[in-house]
Amino acid sequence: MSKRDFPPIHPGEILREEFLVPLGISQYRLAKEIHVPARRINEIVLEKRGISANTALRLGRYFGMTAQFWINLQARYDLEVAREAIGDTLIQEIKPLNKAA
Repeated sequence: MSKRDFPPIHPGEILREEFLVPLGISQYRLAKEIHVPARRINEIVLEKRGISANTALRLGRYFGMTAQFWINLQARYDLEVAREAIGDTLIQEIKPLNKAA
């Protein structure tokens, strides 16, 4: 399994670069308007925290989109991070069912 040339994209980067910056919304304003602690938004934007189902529901409602969009971003990120962490081990240690016999 080959390593990617660039790191996986954290959902916080998407929130920051595709929503907050272009729309001129501060982290503090977003936190206030979706009724979460400002620290939660700050940690997401700084890519130190993931997007929970609770936060995904709130972001979806606020931006007029589905919560599933945010959950999918988080799931994709988590899978890529895990794949990078265990990729070669996964291939060596686990045989697909149809090839295990």
